[in-house]
Amino acid sequence: MSRHLEVREVLRRITASARRLLGAEYAALGVPDDHGGFAQFVVDGVTDEQWRAIGPLPRQHGVLAAMLHETGPIRLDDVRRAPAFGGWPEAHPQLGAFLGMPIVDADHDEDEGEDEDEDGPEVLGVIYLANKRGGGGFTDHDEELLRILAAHAALALTNARLYERSRELTLAGERARIAHDLHDAVSQKLFSLRLTAKAAAKLVDRDPARARAELAEVARLAAEAADELRAVVVELRPAALEEDGLSATLASQVQVLDRAHNADIAFAADRVRALPQAQEAALLRVAQEALHNALRHSGAGRVTVTLAGTPERGAVLRVSDNGRGFDPGAVRRAGRHLGLASMRDRAAAVGGRLTLDSSPGAGTIVEMEVPGA
Repeated sequence: MSRHLEVREVLRRITASARRLLGAEYAALGVPDDHGGFAQFVVDGVTDEQWRAIGPLPRQHGVLAAMLHETGPIRLDDVRRAPAFGGWPEAHPQLGAFLGMPIVDADHDEDEGEDEDEDGPEVLGVIYLANKRGGGGFTDHDEELLRILAAHAALALTNARLYERSRELTLAGERARIAHDLHDAVSQKLFSLRLTAKAAAKLVDRDPARARAELAEVARLAAEAADELRAVVVELRPAALEEDGLSATLASQVQVLDRAHNADIAFAADRVRALPQAQEAALLRVAQEALHNALRHSGAGRVTVTLAGTPERGAVLRVSDNGRGFDPGAVRRAGRHLGLASMRDRAAAVGGRLTLDSSPGAGTIVEMEVPGA
């Protein structure tokens, strides 16, 4: 779990590990928000089709809500008999034996007295397990295993949150620097424009030809200032996939990453048509994951992102780097998936195909193709 630095991937890994480790039929992990719902809710043991049939994310009620206010486990022979049980949607699987364990803030010191921390430790999330395979209920041993897993999960989740926050701050700082640099450049242009305009005004009567030359310079400086102002608007405004489309969104993100990292990062698009929203979202997320891997793990000096249309009205995304590369089989055996499983899942979910080509010393190429609508 600690090898992963994307919060969503950490949550998915915790949930799958808990279900497998304790032999449960179903597992879920909920991270609460401040509005009575869950900011994130990850499930394992339920197919995508079943999950869509269940409907919207659960709200904080019933046993789910009760767990958010506990710092210890809840173990039930039948969750439906719990006083706090509030039912579930029609398509929801039937649950019986239940074990819930809070994931408590890893920075909290259990030896601190109540006077030092009146509110108690923060519950980062809760792991829910249901239906012990082979029948029967969850045991004391299961509870202890889940407690150990939750402790490791707290460290991994805190680490992932801090990493994502640091990336946000890095990008925010870089945007501020870009804005400052462009502001200085535009201010200089406007100052020169003002002086040139004043000179032209004084020359109109006594030297019309010189005045015309000065006015031409005013026009040139004004055009340069407009271009730089346009650049700051385009570069600093976060591109929205729904509003700007996939190519513009990728181009914007690559520009920011190129400024924030030492590696040379380039983007090119060729004959890309508008795709269904789900396909564009999947391509964007795969590109982000591949870029993250290249910049964090490969030591690459150059990363290239290309997006090209296909004759079948689909698209091919390609992210390549000249980094150190790796042996995909060795990475898989070591349990370090670098998000490859989630990338393949995203591709498959929209009818696409993802391939990876890498070997030690030869860089890495991640390619994803989606069919036409």
